[in-house]
Amino acid sequence: MDAPRDGTTTGHEQPDPAPAPRPQRRRSMFVAAAIGVGLMAAVDEIVFHQILGWHHFYDRSSPQIGLLSDGLLHTAEIVVLVAGFFAFADLRRRRALAPVSAWSGFFLGSGAFQLFDGIVDHKLLRLHQVRYGVDLFAYDLAWNAAAAILLLIGAGLAWGSRTEGSAAPRIQER
Repeated sequence: MDAPRDGTTTGHEQPDPAPAPRPQRRRSMFVAAAIGVGLMAAVDEIVFHQILGWHHFYDRSSPQIGLLSDGLLHTAEIVVLVAGFFAFADLRRRRALAPVSAWSGFFLGSGAFQLFDGIVDHKLLRLHQVRYGVDLFAYDLAWNAAAAILLLIGAGLAWGSRTEGSAAPRIQER
């Protein structure tokens, strides 16, 4: 039943449906980037610091300080992961997740962490090295090449998702 044209209501009108949720590209990318940073920090911490024992986050002091620095890094990565997953769940709940943009952010965050660690932590600040007592060239090359690959994947996905979440194109009527 249509509403009367004089502006009165009959009480039987259906409420306007809520607008369809729209993917939020930037927020999806940012949230997933945080998850990527946290996950790559966790991989570094668990694999290289704990399982292989190749280095600690801060190796320029005593082993106790090295363990403390690993604990602080582990705490920070868990906080980032939990916050990132809460924000990710919120995007999904509101049906605002832009999936390709989120994958892009994930790879960009992972690669950025890896490259920052390889360049700033390893070479500029010399907080630690990948390994000690070996020729570092191959290790540094693998570390930073992995970062570059992750960044390239993320950039490619970002390029492919640049219209994700934008308004649907208008259909030309003839």
